[in-house]
Amino acid sequence: MSVVRVARAAAVAVIPGELVLVVCLAAGVRLPGRALVAAEALVLAVTVLEAWVLRSLYAAARADGAGPRAAWWAAVHAVVPVQVRRLVRHELRATAALGRWVLRRKHGVRAGDHTAAYTGPQTAMMYGMVFVSVIETVCLALLIPWPAVHRVVLVLDLYGILIVLALHAACVTRPHVVRPDGSLLIRYGTLFDLTVPADAVASVRVDRRYPEGRLVRLSEDGVLDLIVGSQTTVTVELTRPLPLTRPLGARGQARTVRFHADDPRALVTALRRPA
Repeated sequence: MSVVRVARAAAVAVIPGELVLVVCLAAGVRLPGRALVAAEALVLAVTVLEAWVLRSLYAAARADGAGPRAAWWAAVHAVVPVQVRRLVRHELRATAALGRWVLRRKHGVRAGDHTAAYTGPQTAMMYGMVFVSVIETVCLALLIPWPAVHRVVLVLDLYGILIVLALHAACVTRPHVVRPDGSLLIRYGTLFDLTVPADAVASVRVDRRYPEGRLVRLSEDGVLDLIVGSQTTVTVELTRPLPLTRPLGARGQARTVRFHADDPRALVTALRRPA
């Protein structure tokens, strides 16, 4: 287990440095030869360590009777911290959502489903962030006199613009969904998903609130707030606690769910219709 901890610590320490190196190289910055060789040697050493640990864990899982796929994922889960795995997955899914956004396709929506958008309170803010980022990029291009620094900042700014657009695209293409059987899928982009079965819905109502705090907030008494633009508009009381996973992997249980929908009355009507 100590070797696994060393491998996880090495990965956490080296990955940010490798990202910085990649950004510098993408920006065309010429690094000293010795620094580049040392950095790549360190990354190679960590990669070999990670591969050896993954192989050992994979072999142990296979010896215990796990299949190849299950053994591989068990090894990855043991070495890579859950926060890193979830961040990478969120980013990849959000980037893929850009394609759906351009093609105007929805994710996880079937025939007969009622969809409910929730991006209204944040759309202006998202486009405002993109506009400010573009202005910042142009201004820094004119103000920074050092070409190497300018190229690094340009890459970072363009990446930031891409991530903001990807986050908005994920929210647009992954709306809340009410199934014909009365079940409810509550989402926020690629960061949060909660499926509420039809028999778990005790009551649903339009209930506009303005809570403060982070995007996903779970109180000690099991009240989940999924906040968009500092507000929620729908409250769902549950017949039983439902397990949930927060964006970075923390788990909990919700007895009441409050979330935002741009048209809360239509969502409430669609959710009540099967009953």
